[in-house]
This record gives sequence, C-alpha cells and structure tokens, in this order.
Amino acid sequence: MRELELKYGCNPNQKPSKIFMKEGELPVKVLNGRPGYINFLDALNSWQLVKELKGATGLPAAASFKHVSPAGAAVAVPMSETLKKIYFVDDLELSPIASAYAMARGADRMSSYGDWAALSDVCDAQTATLLKREVSDGIIAPGYTKEALEILKTKRKGSYNVVEIDPAYQPAPIERKDVFGVTFEQGRNNFKIDEDLLQNIVTKNKELPDAAKRDMMVALIALKYTQSNSVCYVKNGKTIGVGAGQQSRIHCTRLAGNKADVWWLRQHPKVLALPFVDGIRRPDRDNTIDVYISDEYDDVLRDGEWQQRFKTRPEPFTAEEKKEWLKKLNGVTLGSDAFFPFGDNIERAHKSGVQYVAQPGGSIRDDHVISTCDKYGMVMAFTGMRLFHH
Repeated sequence: MRELELKYGCNPNQKPSKIFMKEGELPVKVLNGRPGYINFLDALNSWQLVKELKGATGLPAAASFKHVSPAGAAVAVPMSETLKKIYFVDDLELSPIASAYAMARGADRMSSYGDWAALSDVCDAQTATLLKREVSDGIIAPGYTKEALEILKTKRKGSYNVVEIDPAYQPAPIERKDVFGVTFEQGRNNFKIDEDLLQNIVTKNKELPDAAKRDMMVALIALKYTQSNSVCYVKNGKTIGVGAGQQSRIHCTRLAGNKADVWWLRQHPKVLALPFVDGIRRPDRDNTIDVYISDEYDDVLRDGEWQQRFKTRPEPFTAEEKKEWLKKLNGVTLGSDAFFPFGDNIERAHKSGVQYVAQPGGSIRDDHVISTCDKYGMVMAFTGMRLFHH
C-alpha cells in the first residue's frame, strides 16, 4: 500500500488528509482503528525514539507520546515495589516490554492521558492488558502476539488504533516538509547517540558510572524526538520529567524539574496511603493525586469535595513535609537539547536531585555553568551536538 487516507488533518477542518510514499510501500499497517494525522506523527516519532533507545542500550524500550513529544520514555529495568504502586501496576505480572511502558507512562500520568504508545519489541498480552485499562489513543510496535491483538481490539469499543511497523524500514536520507506552500528540505538527523558522546567531561568530578551513562543516553535520545526547546530529567533508565516546547531554557528546566518533583512526591508514604473511595476512575484518581501534592490541595480536601474521592479526609501534605522528602531525591541525570546559557538551570536542577548533566556546551558562559556544577559536585559531559527537533 502506497497511501492511506486519514479522517482529517491536525484539525477537523483540514481535509483532505492522507499519508503516502512517493516511492515504494508504506512501512506501516493499520491492524485496527483509523489513526489520524497527529496519531501518525506521534507513531512515527515515538517509534524512532524507542528503536534508537533499544539500539543504544540493548534493552527493550517504550514511550508514551502526546502531541509529538514524549510524556515519558523508559528502558526495561527492574521496578521497586514502590514504583509499581505509583504506576498502579502492582496487581499485574509484567514482561520487560510491559515494564518499560509502565514506567514510560508513569513518568507523567497527567500528560500521558490519551497517549500514543510505542514499543521497541513485539507487543505481548501483558502489555496489551496494561494498555487496555488506560486511556490511550493508539500503539505502534514491530509486531503483536495473537492474544495481544485480540485484547487491543476490544479497547474503545473496538476502535483502538493499532499500527504495525516494519522494523527493517530505513527512510530516505533527505526529508522534506511543506509550510505555507514552501518546501523545506534537509538531511535526516541520523546523528548516533552512544557512550562515545560522553567522553568530554568538563567538571572537576570525572566519575561517571555506567548507570549514569545509560541515563544520559536515555535523556539525549528522548530529547532528540521532543519539540524544542527541551530538557529531560532521568533516573534509573526512565524519564521522570520532560519540559518541552518552551521558548526559554530555564522554563524548560523548571517545568521538567517540577514534574520530576511530583514523580518523587508521589512516592511519599502519605501519598501512597491516600484512602481513595472504591471504584474511583483512574483519571480522577490521577488528577486528585496531582492536586493533593500541589499548593492547591484544599481543592480536593475541603468539605463537599473530599467525600467524592476519599473514604476519610486525608491530612494535608505540608510544605515542610514536601521539602524534607525532596531532599532525599538524588542520582538524577539532566539532559538538554542545546547549551545552558546560565548557571540558573543547574541551580534549579540541583533542587531536584540532579548529579549528572549532559548538554552540548558552546555557550559564552560555559565557565559559569561548569563552576555551578562544581559547586555541587556534579558530573557534566559536553556532547558537542545540538539536538533541536521541530
């Protein structure tokens, strides 16, 4: 098949809409549903991310995409019981690829609502079972077991989008895009991200353990497929905060850092013990946790509100309690798709437990950024390569 008609473009008024190949066959097959224009943008970008992640780490990889940026990405590493609880998968048996998706989606459950899932490996029944109970628009994978496909076809009253991609497909080296009737052309970004990119350590602290190298690769590869400007926080093989599409880099750093903080605060015993009412919808539960952790906690704790969510009224999660808990977050890796122009980015990152930094370097204030890292004993590698994505 050389072309596929879509329901409409980015918006319902944008018709006609289709994807097609100028030469050869489409590398994708729609096994179920009817994906739209943004669905395929998410599918093709997320597939590249997980394929590259697996190639760089050797581990099964997954991503949760929303509006052409990853809300989360992860490789398959062991999960603690606490993480299983905050990702709401402690009742499931998970294969490595299912675990990777659970961690990718769990990075930022609010943003992953209605996501597009991407898997580096064949989708198995365990991953399909996990997906079935989440709000999601579709999935792309290099294959599906028979049982997994049967499970996914029951989702969304049978309309769930299931796309299979040829893992051997290689796109043309030149890519083109039309904007306002004008065609742009450029070479594809085939820049390879691997450990060789992390040799230029510019801080006084030169100790970069293997786990931190892996996390740097996860961060940089995620950034390669995130709308710029972008910054990414990673811990133990998974993103814990992505700040995308901001015009100011410090705003990216703050946005991603705030998401990383929420990820960590969700692991506090007080949050884990929230007494939710039986049968609360998953999105309502996720939103309630998000608000409870925030400064607007009274929105879910005041009379007339808490009764809709909790069996008993929880005590507020105080600012002092949150501050003390956040001090325990450490071992985090920070990646940036372009250089940090000021040390304020490092100051903000330090508050979220960052110990390792990967960025291109090249700012006229590199010395100030390096000295700020040195102040906190961080390790920073200059990659020398910008990773803008638009």
